[in-house]
Amino acid sequence: MHLSRFSSALLAAAAVVALMSSQPAAAADQKVLKITAIVEHPALDACRKGTLDELADEGFVEGKNLSVEFQSAQGDVGTAGQIAKKFVGDNPDVIVAIATPSAQAAVAAAHGTIPIVFSAVSDPMGAKLVSDMNKPGANVTGVTDRLPLEKHIAMMKPVVPGLKTLGVLYNPGEANSVSEVNRLKLLAKDQGITVIEGPAPDSNSVLGAARSLVGKVQAIYTPTDNTVVSALEAVVKVGIDAKLPVFAGDTGSVPRGAIAAVGFNYYDVGRQTGKIVGAILKGQKAGDIAVQGVDKTELSVNPGSAAKMGITLPEALVQSAKEVVK
Repeated sequence: MHLSRFSSALLAAAAVVALMSSQPAAAADQKVLKITAIVEHPALDACRKGTLDELADEGFVEGKNLSVEFQSAQGDVGTAGQIAKKFVGDNPDVIVAIATPSAQAAVAAAHGTIPIVFSAVSDPMGAKLVSDMNKPGANVTGVTDRLPLEKHIAMMKPVVPGLKTLGVLYNPGEANSVSEVNRLKLLAKDQGITVIEGPAPDSNSVLGAARSLVGKVQAIYTPTDNTVVSALEAVVKVGIDAKLPVFAGDTGSVPRGAIAAVGFNYYDVGRQTGKIVGAILKGQKAGDIAVQGVDKTELSVNPGSAAKMGITLPEALVQSAKEVVK
């Protein structure tokens, strides 16, 4: 009886030791990923989903061997900074930062200590995230979605014959937006088009900024500015009320009411991002991975929304579209 109790105690102790010894191995196999975005809207949400789907294909499955936490800054730069500091304090394996303000906050908070992979950033060098696109260094790399502005102007001209004045809505506090607007001005000037700015420092000011362009421009253009895109319905309302066509820089805005866009599939942008994250989780250094661009573009059109804005889309444009919103 005594020996039986002793044997049972030994077995129980051995089981505890075995359980304890197995826990560090399990923890070592678990990778930790933090994802932050400046705001939630369809394009950035698709980017996040693409990232996680690609990671699953790479062998890193959320809930199994990958722990994932996502936080949105809800359009507030100060909140983006707080999220970045919290994430850095958690010491994850990788931080994915979607859109420029979140990427800037993450890079500033990490000080090179944690790999940062940015995504959906139009101008990584202008935003001072990297100093070299091919050899970024400093434990930072990612995917840039620099806008194909030449294609955007080419898309607008047959829809608005004789286009001479173009309104652009953007947040002057977003470095990537300022860079893209400056580039748009130069390209438009070469084609005899004057760009008139409608600055919107927050989502609540987007409606007023759009209304300020009425009577001054022949069309409104929204680049991939997160502040403006998050309040796109306000811009579409102005376009319908004023019979003013609204064009977009991302195809995700077309089902929401923009009449046409040449843009990237942000799910695919996310897949590219996930491939980079997977390489880092497998041991590659972020700073040794070149910043990647997105070459493939798609045309999306919304004839119904165009009609509400007093526009009939050219049949050739509709026929060439990847997506026609019904």
